[in-house]
Amino acid sequence: MAQREIPEHYLDEYGHILAEVSSTGRRLTRDELESRRSLGEQAAEDGHGLRALVRAHLAATRAALPNLPKITGRVDSVLAAVEQAVDAFAEGHERAQRLAVRQEEAARREFIDDLLYGRSDLGRLAERAKHFGLLLSQAHAVAVAEGPAAYDDTDPVTRRVERALISRFGDRRILLTTKEGRLVCVAPGDQADVLTHFAQQAYAAVGGGRTAIGRSHSGAGGVVHSYEEALSALDLAERMNLCDALLRAADLLVFPVLTRDRQAMSDLVSSTLGPLRQARGGAEPLLETLTAYFDSGCVSAEAARRLSLSVRALTYRLHRIHQLTGSDPAEPMHRYTLQTAVIGARLLDWPGNEI
Repeated sequence: MAQREIPEHYLDEYGHILAEVSSTGRRLTRDELESRRSLGEQAAEDGHGLRALVRAHLAATRAALPNLPKITGRVDSVLAAVEQAVDAFAEGHERAQRLAVRQEEAARREFIDDLLYGRSDLGRLAERAKHFGLLLSQAHAVAVAEGPAAYDDTDPVTRRVERALISRFGDRRILLTTKEGRLVCVAPGDQADVLTHFAQQAYAAVGGGRTAIGRSHSGAGGVVHSYEEALSALDLAERMNLCDALLRAADLLVFPVLTRDRQAMSDLVSSTLGPLRQARGGAEPLLETLTAYFDSGCVSAEAARRLSLSVRALTYRLHRIHQLTGSDPAEPMHRYTLQTAVIGARLLDWPGNEI
């Protein structure tokens, strides 16, 4: 592929500087160095790579050498001038690149904030999204991973996960970022494998943690919706003491339904489980027993193992629950009511909180 030609104006006065140095042996002046920096900045802003620009300077140096007066005995001075000029030019180029990176990072952060919080005009947001590889006219899903520490875009954990995604999927219109100390991945809604792999890599990178994946939704507002679903799933996992490393909002839809009418749920918990307060030691040991019993699929031996009890002791507790509440955990209809009430208690943090 042909190399991009470097315009001659980036070498303005360069030959003249070398000629003067070969005559006087002087070093470059402050103004000359600043002019080199300015040209380097301009070249960076115009999209020229530094390697090609350095090559152009060396080619210009080679072309000028035969015409330099009195160069004999001043070769070191000329080479020092070349070094000064190229170094100043590179400094200006790198300065412009750093500024461009900072501006790009600021624009990216502003876009991400607008995207995940649903701010900004949706049409304008969709237009900006193209710059970051997203087509908001399509459906997207969001995964959010949290670990033992807070992470930002420059954290080694973030970079490790990003490299793993790029290595496997290349450019699939994936956006990886951080928000409030969590890793966030936005991917097309029909590419569930991307978010699953993100969850696996995040788990490995942070040494544990948990990832929640929101459902796929269309449009710019769909990204916000999926993001909020993922956050809600993480919050639910915390309140329900769920130990799963990967949560899917689609699998947890029953919980929002149960808590939609908070007053009704509070009434169910109070009326069904309230009598457990009469037990010696309060309601918590018996509530813990019901939780383990239901989580183990109503298998007494497994529930007893989880609670470090004998099966006989577990059976006594279940009998005591039946006595106090009038509901038998072994009877299907009673079991459904009790299990729903137990879920409600965990969601409402009862009996720790009064309801």
